[in-house]
Amino acid sequence: MKVLLIGSGGREHALAWKIAQSPLLTKFYAAPGNPGIAEHCELVSLDIDDHSAVVTFAQDKQIDLVVVGPEAPLVAGMADALRSAGIAVFGPSAAAAQLEGSKGFTKDICARFNIPTGAYQRFNNAPKAKAYVREQGAPIVIKADGLAAGKGVTVAMTLDEALAAIDDCFEGAFGEAGAEVVVEAYLDGEEASFFCLSDGKTLLPLATAQDHKRVGDGDTGPNTGGMGAYSPAPVMTPDMVERTMKEIIEPTMRGMAEIGMPFQGVFFAGLMITNKGPELIEYNVRFGDPECQVVFMRLKSDLLPLLHASAVGTLDQVSAEWRDETALTVVLASKGYPGAYDKNTPISSLPDEGGETKVFHAGTALKDGKLVATGGRVLNVTALGKTVTQAQARAYDQVDAVSWDNGFCRRDIGWQAIVREKA
Repeated sequence: MKVLLIGSGGREHALAWKIAQSPLLTKFYAAPGNPGIAEHCELVSLDIDDHSAVVTFAQDKQIDLVVVGPEAPLVAGMADALRSAGIAVFGPSAAAAQLEGSKGFTKDICARFNIPTGAYQRFNNAPKAKAYVREQGAPIVIKADGLAAGKGVTVAMTLDEALAAIDDCFEGAFGEAGAEVVVEAYLDGEEASFFCLSDGKTLLPLATAQDHKRVGDGDTGPNTGGMGAYSPAPVMTPDMVERTMKEIIEPTMRGMAEIGMPFQGVFFAGLMITNKGPELIEYNVRFGDPECQVVFMRLKSDLLPLLHASAVGTLDQVSAEWRDETALTVVLASKGYPGAYDKNTPISSLPDEGGETKVFHAGTALKDGKLVATGGRVLNVTALGKTVTQAQARAYDQVDAVSWDNGFCRRDIGWQAIVREKA
């Protein structure tokens, strides 16, 4: 099978690493890729914003499957362009990708199909949003409606914080993403991530994970795209997984088909496990980053036939097997992230990898043959262990073997699960 992978981050390196292990693979391309992805496939210089160029390349190279990693090309309709040309693609249509592209759209789907989520209102101007917030009080959650790279959400513990977050959105802090704002009830509980493949009519549950959004130890400081993750998430018991499928994922798949937007790709559900059970915080329509790094470390099965089955409607014919171990990843980020940071800082060396550890490249490039950091989140140092405690110790051993002066990380990834293990 000839495969083209779209994207250049840590998620895409994890996808490339796992797809490259498939015996079905005959030729593998990626655009634009990164130095880590280049270890597994041929990088091609394609403008991924130019969908017709991507279609032409796929036709010229007789690509059997295009795997779209990030959300922006999906929301912009890349999957539609490829499907119209008869090319199999892993990822939803632009219409179905609204589940991530518009938080308001998702909340409306939840309301229509009785999916448990926090109460909400949508606003297109600041005065009305502020009046509603004053009426509701804090804590309360303010979300930019559109794509904001994981940073358009404020969990406001005070009224002042909520009002400032509304100003940020309408004054352009998140660009067009903040032109509309969703204000929703604060949900109290433990967060978890759940991944499930869909071909529009069949679901294949994958795995659970827990990530750490805040930049500082002890879950302090501003939200980021994610500073680390581990899988499985202990809070997602078999009963909780079953309820999530029945109360959240299945009604979403059926509902999307009913409104003429059948969903093909991965449902990445951000959940809050409350005393009532699982409630949906938000949907993403691609694999989580850095969650997929830990999910794929645990996947025993060949990933390629699973992605292909989702793309062509044959998910009922495949299954997934998992390793029992825990996987944990620590994000090494550039000093200053999620604010301003220096680019092109040198990474002198990376640790040797064994079967239990892997370093995924998220924001790197080669300059004059030398590895440099180009992004906010730069490396995902990942390890397996029999317990979360063991996986964490292995991951931090690898972190300490990275030579990069401008990097920093949280030192407490997996803390909630480790507290459970010690109890």
